Amino acid sequence: MSHERKPLTTNDQRLKTRAVITGLGFVTPIGIGVEPVWQRLHESRSAVQQIDRFDSGPFRSHIAAQINNFDPVAMLSARQARRTDRCSQLALAATRLAVEDARIDLASEQPDRVGVFAGTALGGIGFAEMENEKYVRGGPREVDPLLALTVFGGAVSCNIAIAHGASGVNSTNAMSCSSGTIAIGEALRAIARGDADVVIAGGSEAPLYPLCYGSFSLIRAMSTRNDDPATASRPFDIGRDGFVMAEGAAMVVVESLEHAMKRGARIYAEIAGFGLTNDAHHMTQPRPDGREARRAMRLALQDARCAPAEVEWVNAHGSSTPLNDSTEAAAVRGVFGDHTDALPISGSKGWHGHALGASGAIETAIACLAMTREWIPPTLNCRDREPAGNLCHVPAAGLSQRPKVVLKNSFGFGGCNAALLLRDPGV
Repeated sequence: MSHERKPLTTNDQRLKTRAVITGLGFVTPIGIGVEPVWQRLHESRSAVQQIDRFDSGPFRSHIAAQINNFDPVAMLSARQARRTDRCSQLALAATRLAVEDARIDLASEQPDRVGVFAGTALGGIGFAEMENEKYVRGGPREVDPLLALTVFGGAVSCNIAIAHGASGVNSTNAMSCSSGTIAIGEALRAIARGDADVVIAGGSEAPLYPLCYGSFSLIRAMSTRNDDPATASRPFDIGRDGFVMAEGAAMVVVESLEHAMKRGARIYAEIAGFGLTNDAHHMTQPRPDGREARRAMRLALQDARCAPAEVEWVNAHGSSTPLNDSTEAAAVRGVFGDHTDALPISGSKGWHGHALGASGAIETAIACLAMTREWIPPTLNCRDREPAGNLCHVPAAGLSQRPKVVLKNSFGFGGCNAALLLRDPGV
């Protein structure tokens, strides 16, 4: 199952249906924009801290990865900042950065050929939580009249579309921690079907509100390593005790290869394959046998016509939860067999925490940087490695190499499994 191809010509129909990433936009706890994020990854310094947004006293967990330097007024128009909640604000800012990074003038594009796919697990629920407090104190007159527009499930993608005049395909999915990855996979499908020439895709999450945060603490999903926040998120470490909640957004500009080549765009990576499955097992626990996680990875490989032995790095979900990491490790071994012994694997949540629906998009964008800047980040805080699967972990200093074929995993509540196959378009 090889991905060998004949040389492409300028009139080759395949140029229209191959999807490439040409712009990256980060708004995360480890940085806003490409360069700050890349520098922070090299510093091996976690953004996890004691929460100072609200009183976490009632809960077992008191730590999170916050974005402390985001000013919506500085990055958005006054009207946008006034009429949106934090989840949409993060997404709009990340989109602006991605469009600038892609050096694309969306105003010159045919509007109905520009689409938007977004993912968010909770959307505007945190903002609604705050408005509910106003309602309890003072009744309906105290509630922001724009509340209905923030809790609307499609708010993120629709706000992006309005800001950029994108009247093409549009959707926001809410498939838990896989949703950002699913959004990018849907961008691939839209390009492959010929539904769009350009798609803005990614994820956004703003869950750092008392009840949103506390709900995950109540089900004991989050780390209680409160005395040492910097090491609390430790994917694949045997001492992991839960994920660390984060906020953040990442959006990418996806174009058909033909469109990107015509305008001379810089290409980070091709989105060559996408796999999506569901465990149909449990709302919070993965299938113990990892069957559907394996199938999602295999579907992405098949979609890309890529053999397992050709993959050069697995960008893991690595949530730092006891069950998920061991299940993912065993599933990777199940897909790659003996190739696993030489296949580097790492995940970046030790730096930026777990921003739920935004995490897959943040990690996909990081993978794009690793592919073009020839350095694979390690898994921060992974000291005593998870034995399940016997994985080939990236060393603490990272790997100075250029991975040309990358598998990116995302797994979430409800048994959602998503995988992307990224590769150098010249491979």
